[in-house]
Amino acid sequence: MSTLILSPRYSEDSRVMRAAAIRAGWNVVRLTNWRVPEDTVATAIYGETMFAEVIAAQLGITLLDAPDDWLPNLPKPLLQRQIQISTLGEARRHADPVFVKPADGRKGFAGAVYRNGIGLPPPQACPDDTLVFMAEPVEWRAEFRCFVKDGAVLTMSPYLRNGESARAENGSWPAATSEVTAVQAFIEELAAEVPVPPSIVIDIGLIEGRDWAIVEANCAFGAGVYGCDPRKVLEVLERGCVPTAELTAIDASWARPTAQLE
Repeated sequence: MSTLILSPRYSEDSRVMRAAAIRAGWNVVRLTNWRVPEDTVATAIYGETMFAEVIAAQLGITLLDAPDDWLPNLPKPLLQRQIQISTLGEARRHADPVFVKPADGRKGFAGAVYRNGIGLPPPQACPDDTLVFMAEPVEWRAEFRCFVKDGAVLTMSPYLRNGESARAENGSWPAATSEVTAVQAFIEELAAEVPVPPSIVIDIGLIEGRDWAIVEANCAFGAGVYGCDPRKVLEVLERGCVPTAELTAIDASWARPTAQLE
């Protein structure tokens, strides 16, 4: 039987994923701490980035993800803006407004536009050598979350419109057919041009005055679901959790570094 392991931290997304797994006939284990009981076998993990890394290490699982330099090295037409991987020290010294976000998927601070380092965490909290993405600030008209498995979008949902939640008053996440078609075509173009991780969340957005572009890439095991189909999300999560002993050469090229257990 397939098994979904959930973090001890309750959230709307984790409840959605738990319900979807039960409906799919999966076993669900919500841990009370970051230690896995003996004889536990996991098909998929869902929770905070560090939680997933620690649990995967205990279970002999390799998590698949995009490396830190995947996003900034994409062809410029797919990004529609300047973006580079740098350090937090450089971001603190940057005089012009610049969008800054942690590069490793951990939420050490909020991704936002900063200037002269004002608002960024102090060196005591995040050292100068912390890797970050630094990007040209742009205005996003719409942003969509795509859960992608082996280069194909399994499910998608809008999550922001003009910086505000795309969720309707009735709880739905409406999208125009033209938007869905454009996002689907964009992911197909991306997969045709560059290698794409076997399990990944890719956010696509429409930039004011420009075109559709990649907002960012996120590890599937910690990404918010929004209006995506949680049954399809389970498929992407499962694809991204591979027993280390069964790694193929292709999957190994997308392996997230293993957490070091004490």
